[in-house]
Amino acid sequence: MSSGAEVRDELLKFIPKLLNKTKIAHVTTASQVEENKSYMEGETKYLKSLGCEVEEMTFEGCDKEKSAELLKDVDLIYVQGGNTFYLLKILKESGAYDVIKEKVENGVPYVGVSAGSYIACPTIEVATWGDQDDNNCGLKDLDAFNFVPFLMSVHFEEGDREVLDSEMKKTDLEVKILKDGQALFVEGGVVEFVGGDREIKI
Repeated sequence: MSSGAEVRDELLKFIPKLLNKTKIAHVTTASQVEENKSYMEGETKYLKSLGCEVEEMTFEGCDKEKSAELLKDVDLIYVQGGNTFYLLKILKESGAYDVIKEKVENGVPYVGVSAGSYIACPTIEVATWGDQDDNNCGLKDLDAFNFVPFLMSVHFEEGDREVLDSEMKKTDLEVKILKDGQALFVEGGVVEFVGGDREIKI
């Protein structure tokens, strides 16, 4: 999803158990290098207000064994926004990337917000388009989870059209564009558009 606030109640579709029996892994890695973390704190408050058990995870300093232990009993993986490059780098270095990929492929629901959406795609190349994230961590391998067969561009504003039009011509992958308050729900290969207005086309 592009921004969690307006469509986050749709999250309830993905919660597989009674709310008070659901454990959510709230992956806040991408926010760790951001100055303003208020968006992440608001999401944590919302998830806890549902009655779920919410455990924040960054995986910084973890190895694969520790990452697997943290994710062992989770019912839903909720990956927060922030810096996409840092997020993917830490997930891969910690082994959490492999653990998350296996869990999602075995049926654990995955919710991605902003950067969390980008890493659900085949690559995070969209994060390099225009004035988005800085790759200050030196990430070279942009390959991502490939949970969906398309790219997503989020936080769309009308001034982004020129950059998107140019960059979309350089990729072989379909690009789905979301503005804040919109989301895509994907299950069994079926894509459902959720949110205000209609899907944006360039």
